[in-house]
Amino acid sequence: QVHLVESGGGLVQPGGSLKLSCASSGRTLSTYTMGWYRQPPGKERGLVAGINWSGSNIYYTDSVKGRFTISRDNAKNTVYLQMNSLKPEDTAIYYCVANTLTPYTVASNFNSKTWGLGTQVTVSS
Repeated sequence: QVHLVESGGGLVQPGGSLKLSCASSGRTLSTYTMGWYRQPPGKERGLVAGINWSGSNIYYTDSVKGRFTISRDNAKNTVYLQMNSLKPEDTAIYYCVANTLTPYTVASNFNSKTWGLGTQVTVSS
C-alpha cells in the first residue's frame, strides 16, 4: 500500500514562491507517473502538473506554464512542485497523486489515482 504525504503549503503574497514536496512510502513509485492536482474553493479538482517515471515527459496545465516546475527524486521517493509568480487564483488545496496502476506511462496519464491528504496554498496580500 502506498502513502503520500504533502508538505510545503502555506500563505504567500502575490508574486511569491512556494515549493511543495510529496514523500511516498509503502513501496517504490520509481516506475510510475506522479503529479499534482489542485482544488480551488467551490471548484472541481484538476490536474496541475505530471511527470513520468524518468522525468523525461512532463505535463502542465496552461495556466501554470512558465511559473510552475515539477520534478522528482526517485532515490528519495519524492516529487516536488516549485511554484513561482503565484497569483490569487492559484489558491487551492494541492494534492499529490500517483498512478499506481500503469508503469512507464506518460506524464498526463492518471487512469488510476492514489491521493495524498492535500496541503493548503493561499495566495493573498
